[in-house]
Amino acid sequence: MEVHDYLRILQARWKIVAVTTVVAVLAALGASLLTTPQYEAKTRLFVSTASGASVQEIYQGNLFSQQRVTSYTELLEGTTLAQRTLDKLGLGEMSAVDLAGKVTASSTPDTVLIDTAVTDESPERARDLANALSDEFVVMARELETPENGGPPTARVVVEQYAATPSSPVTPKTTRNVALGLAVGVLLGIALAVLRDRLDNTIKDRNAVEDLAGTGVVGVIPLDKARQEEPAIVFAEANSGDAEAYREMRTNLQFLEVDNPPRAIVVTSSLPSEGKTTTAVNLALVLAEAGHSVVLVEADLRRPRVSKYLATLGDAGLSNVLAHTASLEDVLQPTRFDGMWVLAAGGLPPNPSELLGSAHAREVIEDLRSRFDYVIIDAPPLLPVTDAAILTNIADGALLIARYGKTTREQFARAIGNLRSVNAPVLGTILSMTPTKGRGSAYEYRYYYSSDKDGAAPAAAQTSTPATQRVNPSGQTAPAAAQPAPQAQAPVEGPARPQNGHRHVESPATQAYPAPSNDAYHYRAAEQFPPAPESATERYGSEPYQAPQAYSSAEPLSRPVVHAPRRPVNDSGSESGEER
Repeated sequence: MEVHDYLRILQARWKIVAVTTVVAVLAALGASLLTTPQYEAKTRLFVSTASGASVQEIYQGNLFSQQRVTSYTELLEGTTLAQRTLDKLGLGEMSAVDLAGKVTASSTPDTVLIDTAVTDESPERARDLANALSDEFVVMARELETPENGGPPTARVVVEQYAATPSSPVTPKTTRNVALGLAVGVLLGIALAVLRDRLDNTIKDRNAVEDLAGTGVVGVIPLDKARQEEPAIVFAEANSGDAEAYREMRTNLQFLEVDNPPRAIVVTSSLPSEGKTTTAVNLALVLAEAGHSVVLVEADLRRPRVSKYLATLGDAGLSNVLAHTASLEDVLQPTRFDGMWVLAAGGLPPNPSELLGSAHAREVIEDLRSRFDYVIIDAPPLLPVTDAAILTNIADGALLIARYGKTTREQFARAIGNLRSVNAPVLGTILSMTPTKGRGSAYEYRYYYSSDKDGAAPAAAQTSTPATQRVNPSGQTAPAAAQPAPQAQAPVEGPARPQNGHRHVESPATQAYPAPSNDAYHYRAAEQFPPAPESATERYGSEPYQAPQAYSSAEPLSRPVVHAPRRPVNDSGSESGEER
């Protein structure tokens, strides 16, 4: 690992380092506060021998004293001297072993000085023990150095400095302990962060998704807490980061398979709670925003959520159609969003896999394909059940979702394997709920739009109209018309269409519109809302899904084809031919 790898880990897992550091500092501080203070009293002893007349005798006397110092330090820490000190002071509650453990004797090399220290909980008792111990050692050394037949002792010990009452404890050292806790906490936190990152096998970047799936990533959806309260995005008013991510996904879908563009798309995931239903709903909405007619099929017949998110009826729907108890015209529901319809799940059947795998299910999907530009299918997760794999076989392909930081590599690989085992095509992958900052963050669009937000707000307040009305180019408003269900009928006459079966649509900037007038947008049902063709072959030509040769040598089209008007959606039941 290089330096930037460690920096990336620290940026992504800084909480582990912070928590570990705080715990270590608090532990050091708590240990210091709970430790009983200990006071230390020190004395100094001087060791000497009888000096001779010559230089050689003086030198030998100094060597003798230094040798004695080494032996005396051992005697000072022994239990014999400790017992004599306790007897002198009359401290019966303390044993000789306990006192010996509190005594420390040391000497500086090549000197005849001995430093003695005694620690105790009481500063006064520490002073008395140190002084009594030194006095008793002077007596004990005289007894040991005096010959048995009498005469002066060969060495002499003198107390050079007596102990004073200590004013501050030597332990605990709170400042030092907290500093050590801080250092240990930081190092331990970094080690835990690196270990956690090495052991983490969840998906956190698009490269891992592409390697496992073998296909490209068509979308990276950032985490937006607003989707928890309102899963459906109103794209006409939304400029948030996730709204722009869905618009980018819409653009990427156009280049998935240029020769055979997919129109019936299954949206699924490895396990629940990875954002598949929210993604399916907003994918349908963003396609409808571009002027396409879209139907969202709630094919999760085990835990349906689309009806709840879009506030539509869920009592009748796909399961009733598959059970031959209702027709599509009976259960297709318009939504409050223009150009978008919903086929709810209906009653929950006991055999969802058998219903979705029937021949009638394929006929239903083909019928929806003939009525709408796009069929978005919200399917159950791949690993718990096989419904999604069955649906992908009768559709054009699947978009597989991986949730950032939750979906593991093994789960995602198994989901891909489940699709490929039944030869179901994988159109692309989506990385959902990515953080907006730090590692794995998606592109952020908020700043770009915030600059115009203040200026656009007053204008929006002046031109805003109720949701039940539509605005025509002349600025007049009219009630929105109730949207009829698309029917598989012969197409009415309309603008010219290229011979290869594809609708050629140019940008609004290149279209020639007549000057607006008060009577220019009168409602005419036959012209404003042409019914859907009989089949996908009649609607898209004899060669299905062939992209137009925009850069071939063939002569380009001489005139542009204008957009087909979009159908208003409203529950009021009123009609108007005015465009928004």
